[in-house]
Amino acid sequence: MVERQLRRRDIADEAVLAAMEVVPRERFVPEAARRSAYADAALPIGHGQTISQPYMVARIAEALAVRDGELVLDVGTGSGYQAAVLAELGAEVVTIERIPELAASAGANLEAAGYERVEVHVGDGTLGVPERAPFDAIAVAAAAPGFPQTLYDQLRPRGRLVVPVGGPRTQRLELIVRSPEGPAVAHSVPCRFVPLVGEEGFSAQ
Repeated sequence: MVERQLRRRDIADEAVLAAMEVVPRERFVPEAARRSAYADAALPIGHGQTISQPYMVARIAEALAVRDGELVLDVGTGSGYQAAVLAELGAEVVTIERIPELAASAGANLEAAGYERVEVHVGDGTLGVPERAPFDAIAVAAAAPGFPQTLYDQLRPRGRLVVPVGGPRTQRLELIVRSPEGPAVAHSVPCRFVPLVGEEGFSAQ
């Protein structure tokens, strides 16, 4: 996975590559899908949600440029895989999931994989976790319909927010930096994620 899917497709951050090599992805997919755990694809994890394609997990982690000891919010816990990668990079990770059953299974996955220090919350990810703010960085693994103001407001000065923005079919993965002049979009690439559901996201179907 690391050599064929990541390194050959322009993921260059050695810390991210090392983290992706160490985190056991098979622990974060349903048992029936474990033979496909390292495939170059998103995989269903139940409740209409997916574990993101390895390349997109690495792309988000690389764009965030997490430093050891930083406080990072992971929005859309899913199976817990992105949170595990961020924790492996040395971050103190807070993650939030709107579906209680997924949050519970993610917590179990993280503990089984050795990332029991990741803090798992149940709630509306579009509203962040204000009681733990401000964050050095925020990762969002679902597509927001527009600029996520509440999440941006929970960043420290010079904090980074990586979020897919757009409609259900056409999105761009944006790196937004909180600057004194306001939001600065530092990077943007095409992507495809499930919708971000919540008060400041898409409505649940």
